[in-house]
Amino acid sequence: MNLSLPLIFAQPATTADLTQVYAIIPFLNILFTYGLETAYFRFSQDQDKHKLYNTLSVSLIGSTIFFTALLFLFRDNIASAANLQDHPEYITWMSVIIFFDAISTLAFARLRQENRPKRYAFARIAGVMLNVVTVILFLAVIPHYVSKHPDSFLNSFYNKNTGIGYYLIGNIAGSVLTFLILRKEFAQIRFQFDGALWKKIMRYSWPLVIVGMGGMVNDMLSRLIYQHVVDLPPQQAKHELGIFGNIYRLAVLITIMIQAFRMAAEPFFFNRSKEEDAPRTYARVMKFFVIACCFMFLFISLYINVFAWFFMAIHKPAWVEGLAIVPLLALGNIFLGIYYNLSIWYKLTHKNMIGAAITFAGAAITIALNVLLIPKYHYTGAAIATFSCYLFMMITSYILGQKYYPVPYARKKLIAYIILVLLMYLTHLGLTQLNSNRWFDLGLATALLGSFAVFVSKVERKEISAIMKKTTNAPPAPKGEDN
Repeated sequence: MNLSLPLIFAQPATTADLTQVYAIIPFLNILFTYGLETAYFRFSQDQDKHKLYNTLSVSLIGSTIFFTALLFLFRDNIASAANLQDHPEYITWMSVIIFFDAISTLAFARLRQENRPKRYAFARIAGVMLNVVTVILFLAVIPHYVSKHPDSFLNSFYNKNTGIGYYLIGNIAGSVLTFLILRKEFAQIRFQFDGALWKKIMRYSWPLVIVGMGGMVNDMLSRLIYQHVVDLPPQQAKHELGIFGNIYRLAVLITIMIQAFRMAAEPFFFNRSKEEDAPRTYARVMKFFVIACCFMFLFISLYINVFAWFFMAIHKPAWVEGLAIVPLLALGNIFLGIYYNLSIWYKLTHKNMIGAAITFAGAAITIALNVLLIPKYHYTGAAIATFSCYLFMMITSYILGQKYYPVPYARKKLIAYIILVLLMYLTHLGLTQLNSNRWFDLGLATALLGSFAVFVSKVERKEISAIMKKTTNAPPAPKGEDN
């Protein structure tokens, strides 16, 4: 059976509408959750946890219902503004996804705060797996089967005209399953709303909406405005947007690691904030986070030609043309991850407005550079804008953070690691230009990656040994419910 990967399409323009929808969703998620997740971690340190959870849950459920109703009411207007007039159903499906994801936010935050990783991971992974399975079934398995068996009962609920819309349907299936898995967390909600506590939390959390919106502008704006600013015929603009949106995902290893880090780090940082050696702990976390990012960057950039060979092997040459920007996007995402690590200072010191100002300035840079560079350099210009914005935010947050909440980061060592992996990437790029043999390419990439691993193990030998010794001698964790 010839089942092509559903992620790869014959024409990149096919995915442009989907790229547009998935660029809108993060903005709406920020609006729907309005900083409550971070506020929950912050206020669980000095407030009654049950009252806090109930108050925030009542607020979140009520606001989610209201915002979702607005999305349904203005569906056609949103579709028109997003150039999705041909698929207004995408807005409906998007609204359902956002509804269930927003409702689940505090349940996930509670699992993280209570250190229940098994249940958290099960809910997340189960939702993702159902999403993937649904997409594969409706974009690969079922179409192939019904083409051979046109009288099959599968034709009664399969619609070939839905096409890539099955991505959204798969997303809905995953979100609903996640919601059902978290039913115990929802069952514990009581209609207990403390107005005074809610106002106090809103004063803390509303700047985080600006932070979140600015962050999404920096991350998603290029894909939202690409078709409007690039000087190309509409079909060619969709073609390039499809390439850019999908090539962007090749930096997904770093993005996934950043998201995993954020999930674990935020409650960890708040829980450790009152300890005397908290700044030293934050510095140590930063160092190993940057090291992990450097490994990810090397893996992506040194083996980038493997992706090119794969696309050519499955006869999808259109996807190869955008691969050159992947290392730049990957490096930009490292800067974003460092920024997220640094950003704990304004959350701990209640200076969220400064965080909002940093993000707002980053958004201004993103907007200006996208408008200036996309018409001339196309998606390379968009990648440069992303890189520049995250570099600015990282440097600014570090300078201000050291003023308001000093942390002894190993600055020189971290800069040296980043410069080293950049030099390794450029060395690989230069040598493979001179010798295009595939085995030489793979051998050199592996040698450089291994060399970096050996170098780091020697430089960090003492600390790695201390961590391993501490882990080995640590008493067993107390048994608790994590189902």
